[in-house]
Amino acid sequence: MPELTWIGKQAVVKHHAEVPFRLLEEVPELSCPPAEGDTENLIVQGDNLTALKALLPRYAGQVKCIYIDPPYNTGNEGWVYNDAVNSPEIRQWLGHAVGKEAEDLSRHDKWLCMMYPRLMLLKGFLHEKGAIFVSIDDEEVHHLRAIMDEIFGVSKRLATFVWRTDGNFDNQAKVKNCHEYVLAYASSPDAYEHPKVIDPAVGQNSKLRRDFIRNTIVKNGPKNPISAVLLPAGFPADLDEARIHARTNAWPHYESDLVIRGGRLENAVSAISGWSSRDLLVEFIDSGFQPVKDSKGQATRFVLTRTGAIELIKGREHASHVITVLSGVGSTQTQSAELAQMGFKFPFPKPVDLVSYIVSLQNDKDCLVLDSFAGSGTTGHAVLDLNNKDGGNRRFILVEILENIARDTTRERVARAAQGYKNVKSEAVPALGGGFQFARLGKPLFDETGAIREDVKFGELAEFVFFKETGRPLPKGRDGALRRPSGSERKGNGAPGGRALPTPLLGVHEGRAVYLLFNGILGDKTVNGGNVLTGPVLAKLPPHDGPKVIYAAACRLGRARQDAEQIKFKQTPYDLHVP
Repeated sequence: MPELTWIGKQAVVKHHAEVPFRLLEEVPELSCPPAEGDTENLIVQGDNLTALKALLPRYAGQVKCIYIDPPYNTGNEGWVYNDAVNSPEIRQWLGHAVGKEAEDLSRHDKWLCMMYPRLMLLKGFLHEKGAIFVSIDDEEVHHLRAIMDEIFGVSKRLATFVWRTDGNFDNQAKVKNCHEYVLAYASSPDAYEHPKVIDPAVGQNSKLRRDFIRNTIVKNGPKNPISAVLLPAGFPADLDEARIHARTNAWPHYESDLVIRGGRLENAVSAISGWSSRDLLVEFIDSGFQPVKDSKGQATRFVLTRTGAIELIKGREHASHVITVLSGVGSTQTQSAELAQMGFKFPFPKPVDLVSYIVSLQNDKDCLVLDSFAGSGTTGHAVLDLNNKDGGNRRFILVEILENIARDTTRERVARAAQGYKNVKSEAVPALGGGFQFARLGKPLFDETGAIREDVKFGELAEFVFFKETGRPLPKGRDGALRRPSGSERKGNGAPGGRALPTPLLGVHEGRAVYLLFNGILGDKTVNGGNVLTGPVLAKLPPHDGPKVIYAAACRLGRARQDAEQIKFKQTPYDLHVP
């Protein structure tokens, strides 16, 4: 496969592996608790490259829908994301990641250097039935497709959607540009479920919205040779009584009249035509006119019509009609106007309807949605709106690099959508429900000497250890980094309300148990208390009948004992560093 090269590529193709793991620190005063229950929604303020690395241990392989709207790289430096990829944050990162040659990069080189490691990290979040959707325009679509082919694979292309942007095209261009693109790649296109949605441009009265599919099976052509099918007495019709005269000048040909009484053919008749579903028709007849399954498993039956045509009728469990041209999903102009009504001014926001439709392509109302270029927060708004409309429990993760945007726009907009608000006309807008935690990037997991930072809690290190060992997130129910510990917990590992201490057994993956001995997990910080693997400590560990991987500061067990107990010892922090 041809490969795209650019200045700086060699410096960034593996850069995602060099990004340090950082902790996430919740900011309670900026969080928005839901009216009832807890929330798994999350807004993170920080560079998305570092934030994605911090989130990966918790969410690897869990996200079914990734939608991002990265800088389009138009050369316009007058807006918040700096389309020339020339912002101070990106310049600083390029100088660190690429080196001195970053000063000579073209804006296309810079854009590719910025996008490549972020896409590499995003790939790790995708569920086996998940897909990533990336908005882009003509400026970089060819470059984006090339690097996504390289990162995700050409065979993983799901579609290239063309979004008719509508809006105002009253400009002096010789040819008016009225579209953008959304590139879609799936973890496994074969495993990606058939979207059960209707293209938003389809009218409400369209037959596509019916709960059945009905078409004639008469089809004449080189691939559909003419043949005869005997319609026996009893063949169903969609009318009660009629006499359809024999005909040889229309298809199907009938050599004798068809007499229908009580909704059934009274006399056997030979029908001659080319057929689109001849074998299925014969199977239906042989079954005694019981519905039969087509190649896609749809229940199918056949009827005679008033005109003498034979039509198939397929049950449709869910409406389904997705095409690659997207229209009727709003525009940046309409979304800007809607944001203005909410009290925000933000350039070129994606419309809620567009993102809602993209998210709805995933047949899972309980899925996790990730947007690492959050901007004005459209993706979070879209998820809340979808859940409000269909009773779903989708969850979102939003990442926004700029502190003022994350705090004053992303966070504030999603909070207003969730809790309800008054628009600029003082009209009340109902709450969509839901809420979110707000977090900032904290310190790296390891200090400059490579040691685990002293303020790292057990749950925070546990997420990283289990991910490094298995490539999977820590199982649910274990203590995590954003668990909102009480004041007493911040001083140690105790739990409020008498809740039991977190267990050193992090989980079992493919028959192998993973343990972490850290920060006095077994009650104190002495040698026999739990940070060093000894005989007495081993006796206190939750049992597992099989292989065990135990991370600890040191091991006092001999090789023979380790082998007998099926233990593989790994020393912290040295065995935790990513090569």
